[in-house]
Amino acid sequence: MDNTDLEVLKTAALWLDRGLRCELITVLKTWGSSPRPPGSMLAICEDGCVVGSVSGGCIEDDMIERARREGLTRQRPDIVSYGLTAAEAHRFGLPCGGTISLAIEPLSADSHIDQLVQRLQAGELLARRLDLHTGKVDLHPALPGQALQVSSSLLVSVHGPRWRLLIIGAGQLSRFVAQIAQGMDYAVTVCDPREEYRKMWQVDGVAIDPGMPDDVVLAMRPDARSAVIALTHDPKLDDLALMEALRSDAFYVGAIGSRLNNQRRRERMAEHFDLTPQQLDRLHGPIGLYVGSKTPPEIAVSILAELTAVKNGVALPDAMRIASAKAAAGIEPSSDVCALPEPSLPV
Repeated sequence: MDNTDLEVLKTAALWLDRGLRCELITVLKTWGSSPRPPGSMLAICEDGCVVGSVSGGCIEDDMIERARREGLTRQRPDIVSYGLTAAEAHRFGLPCGGTISLAIEPLSADSHIDQLVQRLQAGELLARRLDLHTGKVDLHPALPGQALQVSSSLLVSVHGPRWRLLIIGAGQLSRFVAQIAQGMDYAVTVCDPREEYRKMWQVDGVAIDPGMPDDVVLAMRPDARSAVIALTHDPKLDDLALMEALRSDAFYVGAIGSRLNNQRRRERMAEHFDLTPQQLDRLHGPIGLYVGSKTPPEIAVSILAELTAVKNGVALPDAMRIASAKAAAGIEPSSDVCALPEPSLPV
């Protein structure tokens, strides 16, 4: 699954390859209430077709109508604003007097959209520098925390995976988690030393590592933009990896399993591993939010919903957490049906 940026850029590259005129629109800044954040993109073709979004739809409708009526005639980038008056804000679906500033860039072969797409598909994180006076474009490596930059003469947009996710286990659930995470700007790596699982892995754009999970975590050096999720149900694979992840700066560390098995995991790790109570408290499990999920796709959504809340600093009420929600519903804890026998770990 492509992230939103890549979908927009790939479509624009296709239009250019077909000889069609098109423009790239980027949200520069918003004031008040606005549906889309700075950096959001939309591409529009001369026939009025669009991909991506910069608002809730009203601004897109205006652009489509203008493209069909007047064509795409810009020769240089332009900065436009919507919602400067209360009437315009209401017309374009920007409540509370919201205003949105957009960069509209006519695309050509010199825009390097095809090169940008190729490098993004190779997993690079890039900064695209657009001269707002001349339309000249340059591509440079970017830093994970780098943000959109705008001046009177320059627009620097950042493209590519800005977060990292390591998944322990290459099972069916991992495939859904990986696919959704790719669309959320994560560079995803799956680790599984079990050959029978690696042979069945089929997710484009996701690296698979055959190493032992704890070694992979150490080599990854998780930082504050990294997450580690253990999905094997096998303590021999999960526990050591979780130990190393909990010692790192990863913003999210979680493991799948029932309430009972997660309780046993915590007891096991507290007894056998040199982890502080504060480090153990960082472990999310049972992983995900309680949404009544039963199928792998639903469970993947549940997991990534919790991960996203943690990433965005949203404090979740206990009623949304699986353990609390099931306890409140009177659902008895049970062991994982597919869990392997717990190993005897050395002290």
